[in-house]
Amino acid sequence: EVQLVESGGGLVQPGGSLRLSCAASGFTFSIAAMSWVRQAPGKGLEWVSNINSGGTSTTYADSVKGRFTISRDNAKNTLYLQMNSLKPEDTAVYYCKLGRTRGQGTQVTVSS
Repeated sequence: EVQLVESGGGLVQPGGSLRLSCAASGFTFSIAAMSWVRQAPGKGLEWVSNINSGGTSTTYADSVKGRFTISRDNAKNTLYLQMNSLKPEDTAVYYCKLGRTRGQGTQVTVSS
């Protein structure tokens, strides 16, 4: 059974940083492309970033480009999202995603 468990969210001031983690199990993580998506209050799911299986190719939504960095450690079956220069509009529940499967999410709140 595929399991994705996100962690690392919290409350941060504008301009701050957070690193999200996603622990994966139940599938061969090292051959799976992965994504981060987010859902702001009252809004639909928004794609944030993709990474290929080897970690050599990444793509980002325009809204986070230059501020967020996706990465992975295939030895640890873990996906990461480093978020810098956070803005209030980054407030959302963040999910890691494999195909149509996503975890329970981790809340990120950016507020002064």
